[in-house]
Amino acid sequence: MATHKRDYYEILGVQKGASKDDIKKAFHKLAHKYHPDKAEGNADKFKELSEAYSILSDDKKRAEYDSYGRVFSEGGGAGAGFNGAGFDFSQFQDAFSQGGFDFSDVFSDFFTGQAGTRQRRGRDISIDLEISFKESVFGTKRTVLLAKTAQCETCKGSGAAPGSAMETCKHCNGAGKVHETSNSFFGTITMLQTCRFCRGTGSVPKERCITCRGEGLYKKQTEIEIAVPSGIEGGEMIRLSGAGEAAQDAPSGDLYVKVHVTPDARFKKDGVNLVTELSIKLSDALLGAEYKIQTLDGEEPLTIPPGVTHGEMLRVKGRGVPAGRSKRGDLYVRIKIILPQKLSRSARALIEKLKDEGI
Repeated sequence: MATHKRDYYEILGVQKGASKDDIKKAFHKLAHKYHPDKAEGNADKFKELSEAYSILSDDKKRAEYDSYGRVFSEGGGAGAGFNGAGFDFSQFQDAFSQGGFDFSDVFSDFFTGQAGTRQRRGRDISIDLEISFKESVFGTKRTVLLAKTAQCETCKGSGAAPGSAMETCKHCNGAGKVHETSNSFFGTITMLQTCRFCRGTGSVPKERCITCRGEGLYKKQTEIEIAVPSGIEGGEMIRLSGAGEAAQDAPSGDLYVKVHVTPDARFKKDGVNLVTELSIKLSDALLGAEYKIQTLDGEEPLTIPPGVTHGEMLRVKGRGVPAGRSKRGDLYVRIKIILPQKLSRSARALIEKLKDEGI
């Protein structure tokens, strides 16, 4: 048994005292980045990360590694026989399974499960959208400009120049797959990979599209219309299926829009109803009056009944949040009676007279 010279903690970018949760998060982040199916993937780096995680995520193996700088080979664990030629990668996967490791958790950001299968898809995009309070009540439409990977409009994603004939791919001889051999701490590993030149189709265009240089995809500015529904709350997400990054021969990702609502000092939402405040004079509270109030639909008259009390709510029907095709909540007006800070002699005399009358 040879002593490992690799620093597993350094490979995952964590401290020696890191928790299992921190180790898991670090591995997931790096595994997403270096997985061979990613554009910037690195098979050797991914295997190195997997080895480090298999050791540090297992309490027994981690304790052995911390104490002796190596892991003993009992049980065919991931620490055994890394330097032996012809290492069977399936054994390494079995070791993960026995330890409760779930590969689907690592790859969930670029695979989606459909009827028991896994399918590549484009990357999701997340953006923020700020709207006014009124727009959150009635709904609105916004157009945003995103720089994202999209299907080439010239070649319709084929990568071929218009009218170009197709020919057999010379790199895979039309098979669409190639065997790639690499040497690593696992030994010599041969893996069957999709041909990156023909992307598994077995054929390539004789003349590449000049717009996307044969990739079928390119970065472009894309206008996307976002329909914000009425009654949306700040912090809610809108999902636009297929509006994310495009992928070659696979569905596009999704666009997630996080909505931020700018508060309005005049109104508060209470379900499908709105609440506002109106300050009135004491004399108007006693005798009644007509006031103009501001609603989200514009200025409207409001009758103040005689004897209204401080804090009392007056209802304006149908001026709340839309709650259906033809239904809306109501606007409730909370009355605030303004008491005078100073009284003139005549006003004081009148108040004294009211007091004498028991009012």
